[in-house]
Amino acid sequence: MNDASTFVLDPRLEGDSFPVIDLALASVRLMDDARFPWAILVPRRPGLAELVDLDDAARATLWGEIDAVSRALKALTQCDKLNVAALGNMVRQLHIHVIARFERDTAWPGAVWGAGGERQTYAAPQAMQLVARLRGALTA
Repeated sequence: MNDASTFVLDPRLEGDSFPVIDLALASVRLMDDARFPWAILVPRRPGLAELVDLDDAARATLWGEIDAVSRALKALTQCDKLNVAALGNMVRQLHIHVIARFERDTAWPGAVWGAGGERQTYAAPQAMQLVARLRGALTA
């Protein structure tokens, strides 16, 4: 079994997101793109690239955490749709995207990647407010 003490977050994930909370397995982060309320879950285990790299118990834990983040994000945003994806083409480290989508967003109905123009970073107060609301929803 991998030791969480040797886990290192990919620098691209760290640079593109804000920390929200550490759950039992995954760190939850807010993607720094104000166009889309977007959480990322990163299991704190070294060397993971695919969901199949997790053992059965860890995979079940992660699915429960994806469910919790999805429900929290939906409740906070009242989004029209949730997109959940584990791609890893740009950042190989296993991470799962949970994206609140709206029929009025700039990328609808397509994917958020490469659509809808340039990323719009959060103003610090706006990011910290959403981080706090998401953290609160996950600890309630």
